[in-house]
Amino acid sequence: MAEAEAVQLKEEGNRHFQLQDYKAATKSYSQALKLTKDKALLATLYRNRAACGLKTESYVQAASDASRAIDINSSDIKALYRRCQALEHLGKLDQAFKDVQRCATLEPRNQNFQETLRRLNTSIQEKLRVQFSTDSRVQKMFEILLDENSEADKLEKAANNLIVLGREEAGAQMIFQNNGVGLLLQLMDTKRPELVLAAVRTLSGMCSGHRARATVILHAVRIDRICGLMAVENEEMSLAVCNLLQAIIDSLSGEDKREHRGKDEALVLDTKKDLKQITSHLLDMLVSKKVSGQGRDQALNLLNKNVPRKDLAIHDNSRTIYVVDNGLRKILKVVGQVPDLPSCLPLTDNTRMLASILINKLYDDLRCDPERDHFRKICEEYITGKFDPQDMDKNVIAIQTVSGILQGPFDLGNQLLGLKGVMELMVALCGSEREVDQLVAVEALIHASTKLNRATFIITNGVSLLKDIYKTTKNEKIKICTLVGLCKLGSAGGTDYGLRQFAEGSTEKLAKQCRKWLCNASIDTRTRRWAVEGLAYLTLDADVKDDFVQDIPALQAMFELAKTADKTILYSVATTLVNCTNSYDVKEVIPELVQLAKFSKQHVPEEHPKDKKDFIDMRVKRLLKAGVTSALACMVKADSAILTDQTKELLARVFLALCDNPKDRGTIVAQGGGKALIPLALEGTDVGKVKAAHALAKIAAVSNPDIAFPGERVYEVVRPLVSLLDTQRDGLQNYEALLGLTNLSGRSDKLRQKIFKERALPDIENYMFENHDQLRQAATECMCNMVVNKEVQERFLADGNDRLKLVVLLCGEDDDKVQNAAAGALAMLTAAHKKLCLKMTQVTTQWLEILQRLCLHDRLSVQHRGLVIAYNLLAADAELAKKLVESELLEILTVVGKQEPDEKKAAVVQTARECLIKCMDYGFIKPVS
Repeated sequence: MAEAEAVQLKEEGNRHFQLQDYKAATKSYSQALKLTKDKALLATLYRNRAACGLKTESYVQAASDASRAIDINSSDIKALYRRCQALEHLGKLDQAFKDVQRCATLEPRNQNFQETLRRLNTSIQEKLRVQFSTDSRVQKMFEILLDENSEADKLEKAANNLIVLGREEAGAQMIFQNNGVGLLLQLMDTKRPELVLAAVRTLSGMCSGHRARATVILHAVRIDRICGLMAVENEEMSLAVCNLLQAIIDSLSGEDKREHRGKDEALVLDTKKDLKQITSHLLDMLVSKKVSGQGRDQALNLLNKNVPRKDLAIHDNSRTIYVVDNGLRKILKVVGQVPDLPSCLPLTDNTRMLASILINKLYDDLRCDPERDHFRKICEEYITGKFDPQDMDKNVIAIQTVSGILQGPFDLGNQLLGLKGVMELMVALCGSEREVDQLVAVEALIHASTKLNRATFIITNGVSLLKDIYKTTKNEKIKICTLVGLCKLGSAGGTDYGLRQFAEGSTEKLAKQCRKWLCNASIDTRTRRWAVEGLAYLTLDADVKDDFVQDIPALQAMFELAKTADKTILYSVATTLVNCTNSYDVKEVIPELVQLAKFSKQHVPEEHPKDKKDFIDMRVKRLLKAGVTSALACMVKADSAILTDQTKELLARVFLALCDNPKDRGTIVAQGGGKALIPLALEGTDVGKVKAAHALAKIAAVSNPDIAFPGERVYEVVRPLVSLLDTQRDGLQNYEALLGLTNLSGRSDKLRQKIFKERALPDIENYMFENHDQLRQAATECMCNMVVNKEVQERFLADGNDRLKLVVLLCGEDDDKVQNAAAGALAMLTAAHKKLCLKMTQVTTQWLEILQRLCLHDRLSVQHRGLVIAYNLLAADAELAKKLVESELLEILTVVGKQEPDEKKAAVVQTARECLIKCMDYGFIKPVS
């Protein structure tokens, strides 16, 4: 009856349309759409309503309705042409052109289509001409920018427009062809900071991804001028010039990953000379007194990013060899700078640490022992060359250099500590009357005591020295540094409760003093950083970390320090948080081995009572309350080489510990934790990426993805989650990754498509075979969401696989949840393709028994899905329907259909009745009069 009424309403709508009463026609078609499920009729109704939309100038609605008709029948020529007309009115000429092009392919002799095709082609060409013939606009922008009398707002607008234009390929080419580089150089000559900045940013856009243009710009602007601009005190300017140089380096070295063809490839044959010249100038910047601290930092950042190999599988490390031969002494000079000496170069808080990281990366990039020996000899010569009994400043610089190397390649630093006179000089400087000598010596002792055996040597030789300095000095900086040295030595036993170096209560006193300094805002940031460094060691003691997390002002003071410009603190803060959350790796204790160790009188590591789970959970709660997530999110954003892969791993460990309790995940998302985890899961150490991916999985499993990962970020979450579907990962990681993917795949088809493209489908299928109940359930639920995707359905349609058989057999499992998910998947697959209905009956002889069990299931959701499958099979084929009617299924359908539908059973009873109506339509059964 409903179908007949729908046809009647369609005819009524047609009459209204002929009478030009388009609103009434739209109303009739809309009512008919609600009553029918017939696809052919639906397509006609949507197509007709689209025609009404065109007449009433409701072009968005018209395009939408035409699209729905096309979804039903992709070759619906009327719908295609109507969508073309609507899109043309909406200004979407390229999309309209594609539709009419399809129409012309289907009906090549239709003059109307050919005429529209020509008209749209002309319109598109005209639009492109207007869009890209920006010669006059570019000229006008430069006129405004170079006119000293231009108004401020016009100047700002012209500068911004120029930057935007430079970032687009067509715009960049237009600027370049219209003497843009010469005009940009004129802008730089004005010496007005805002204009120079605009010129630099425009040049940066023009260089991106275009090797020939980058080469011309490099030679026109000149590398010495670029480095001169980067050397200025202005942080914004220094960063913009750094980005320009990075864009040039990427284009010249091919790091932009774009293909260079034709003229572009022919113009630039060899870029090695230019790259070497850039490296040489950056190395010269390191030791120039004319360069600001900011400029030096940017030069170090560029060297850190571009000199060492990104992949050790690449054989060529010639850039590193060049820097070692021509620049290592310059880098060592930066590492050895002592801020309190008059000869010191301009530095920031980050400069020496960046130089230490560069030395570490260069050393790691060497391929063989002769290269490493050459590197060590240069360092030895540099340090021993500074030893001078007559000049204490040189001796201080020598020890400061050793201290800096110890923060980089530690093995090399240890070898240098063994040089004749180094340890003696450290001890002598500790006893010096000059405060600068004491400060440098104490810092060196701190960095030297990283290894337990070295620390034991210093405990016996240096603790009394440090204590004496602590008692006698009046300088707050030296006091804090000596305290950190004592903290570090006190924590040499690590988390082992039985290996405490100092007397009971000593470490708590040290920690209390560190917290006191940390909260003292009158002390400068650089000095307070040492207090955090001390806590990074002391928090290995469970008593210390328990007291620390209860001191909210100290926690918040540490978080505020983590957000400052001084990025050298990142590692210390991350280490402290790892200790507080116990997120470091703990070796599994095997009871038999413990007994054996005790029997042989070996030392057995002891766990502190406060390192048990209850205490850890309480500490995590307090950290979250103090705002740890926002501090971590801020630390992840640090655009500096100081944010090393090791630091990223520590941050990932902390995030994973914070996400452990599902109740806390909402707080983490609200404070930006979801967004911050994505870069940690994509870059860093292998362990760090897995930890971050696991934390992402925990969040994705229980959170609304639209809130946790807003916008396009949600698509970046898929790859880390798929990486956890690996047999090398533990069961919990597999399980939570599957839950996360289930949640994501339920959001949109675009996300399902992304999961499919990341090749997750075979892994999900593997886990559907698992013996572990929860893993099998999670995988089946994920597949239930994935089968909505057309490409996944095609995998099921393909011959020669057992995908459908697996789903059918899982419907016969005893586990309700697995049954529910498998039945849902089967219901959607059989609804989508009639071929799958027939295939289902061929994959296993048990299919009918399984279907009957589903239709009689105690759980209503499973029963409903079983009845939907039955309906799909009945609707697919008359022969198949006859087979079902001849089985016991008819009796089951009759019993269920005769039930009185209450609120809970309404869907089940209705579906059973629809099955019976289908049987009546075939004439297999007749209604009782």
